Amino acid sequence: MKVAIAGGTGFIGSALTNALLERGDEVWVITRSPRKITGGETREKLHGVTWDECAAQPGKLQGVEAVVNLAGETINQRWTAGAKKRIVDSRLFAAREIARLAERLEPRPHTVINSSGVSIYGTSETETFDEDSPAVESDFLSRVAVRWEEAAGAIPAGRVIRLRTGVVLGRGGAFPLMALPYRLFAGGRIGSGRQWMSWIHIEDMVRLILHCLDTPGIAGPVNATSPEPVTNDRFGRALAKAMGRPHWLPVPAAAMKALLGEMSTLLLDGQRVIPRKALETGFRFRFPDIQSAVHNLVGR
Repeated sequence: MKVAIAGGTGFIGSALTNALLERGDEVWVITRSPRKITGGETREKLHGVTWDECAAQPGKLQGVEAVVNLAGETINQRWTAGAKKRIVDSRLFAAREIARLAERLEPRPHTVINSSGVSIYGTSETETFDEDSPAVESDFLSRVAVRWEEAAGAIPAGRVIRLRTGVVLGRGGAFPLMALPYRLFAGGRIGSGRQWMSWIHIEDMVRLILHCLDTPGIAGPVNATSPEPVTNDRFGRALAKAMGRPHWLPVPAAAMKALLGEMSTLLLDGQRVIPRKALETGFRFRFPDIQSAVHNLVGR
């Protein structure tokens, strides 16, 4: 399969690129920094192309069968007005450019997977959400997700999958920072500890994207989360056990709000999300529970 990946040099994109190459697919990474793309004799099926080249020479991607859009400014920064604008604009730009590209390709890609977030469901300590749950525009992140999916809906392709991703646990991304307090023997619950965390191991994240690419019947929203979401307190206890560290020092919600401002919602609020569509289409998680996931990443 010939696959284009926007955001292919990032944490998830790099892992996906490697997985596609390992199974013999041809990968075109769409990036602002093609120098980050390393080919060589063992990666002759890996190519880099800029957004400007896609716009000026769409024929470079002639024959692309699927596009995976993971591009977007990181949300792990203080949410100033400028940062919020970059977060929104980067996501809309990527979706719109992919729509323009798909319109100019013949044949058009049969599959587009566009990243989104579980934040689209809003936050709750009591409700459980699956792909049939309605979108709720209750805060900044949920509004971002709604606009992101609206832009993805305009991409002309045989099927468009909106991949609603939870917290991706791996040796990159946010997880090293989440584990840092425990490395320093200062880990504990954050706020009440009752807020839900819908998560997925990086290996399962990549495998789920491949599953979506390879399963023609999958379309629309797909929750990229493990089947066993956990509370913040349970996550901390599992991490502490895997690392052989104590789980004892709580961080008050007020302190997080003072330190991070509006971005503190990433740690103080959450949602319990179930990957119903993945399970119903036969996907099997290698790391379905939090203890096996964190032990794989940091266990002794």
